[in-house]
This record gives sequence, C-alpha cells and structure tokens, in this order.
Amino acid sequence: MSGTDDRVAVETSDRWPDDADEDVGVVVNWFAAEGGHVKEGDSICEFQVEKVSVDVPAPATGTLAEIAIGEDEEFERGDRLAWIQPT
Repeated sequence: MSGTDDRVAVETSDRWPDDADEDVGVVVNWFAAEGGHVKEGDSICEFQVEKVSVDVPAPATGTLAEIAIGEDEEFERGDRLAWIQPT
C-alpha cells in the first residue's frame, strides 16, 4: 500500500467533552503546519466546544499531510480534522 491509504486520521470523537450538548466545534489553533513533522502524543491543534478548549494530540508520528478543517472553521463531532502520513 502507498499514498493516502496509509494515512492516519486526526479524529475528534474521542476528545469531545462528555458534558457538551452541542455537536459542532470550532478549530481555534493549529500548532503544526501542513507538511510539518509531528510526534505521536504531541498537541497539534486545539478546538472549542461550548467555550471548552480541547487539545488534540497527534495519533501517530509522521508528516501532517493534510489539514481538512482550518482555523476558525466549524466542524461536526466525528469529523476528521487532518491526516498524518506515518513515518
């Protein structure tokens, strides 16, 4: 396998605040740039739901291949924020 098939999704479902009534969040900040190297477990972005800020760790070590949801953009619970190409 090669190309996009190997990529790991940066998901939001498991990071969603338990007590949140809303199913829509907003990306506040990306700490890593598209094309940059990320390390598994390091915070790569932050999103906000109902005034609660949530850090999102990289699910794998590799290259941040694609940012699907940019800063200040809304997304729904379960949407993929980005893709990482593992190394």
